[in-house]
Amino acid sequence: MLIGELANAVGLPSQTIRFYERKGLLPAPERGANGYRTYDESTLARLRFVQTAQAAGLTLAEIGTIIDLRDDGNVPCAHVATLINSKLTAVRTRIRDLALLETELDALIDRSQYLDPDDCTDTDICNIIAAPQ
Repeated sequence: MLIGELANAVGLPSQTIRFYERKGLLPAPERGANGYRTYDESTLARLRFVQTAQAAGLTLAEIGTIIDLRDDGNVPCAHVATLINSKLTAVRTRIRDLALLETELDALIDRSQYLDPDDCTDTDICNIIAAPQ
């Protein structure tokens, strides 16, 4: 299939496919007599893998390490499990951080309900988020 057909099959722009090729996520495509890139089903499968891995939060660099392991004939399952566990830890940390931020924002909103804008002084930028004294 040609790059446009491949792009349509996975819902990506052709430029993204070329970018993935430059990054080594996809093998260099065969070229037809006319110089056009031609792709087979294995490239389609690899692109779908990349999309699924990205949806799981993996970066292109991390995805590249998985592909490299597989291309070298190794089963990347242990590596993938390590990456996913790391992502999950980061997500849980981010959720805790966001919960703290939510609490802070709720407190500021509550505070804003009781403040009078006329009480702001020239040294205060905004009483709502002014440091408590």
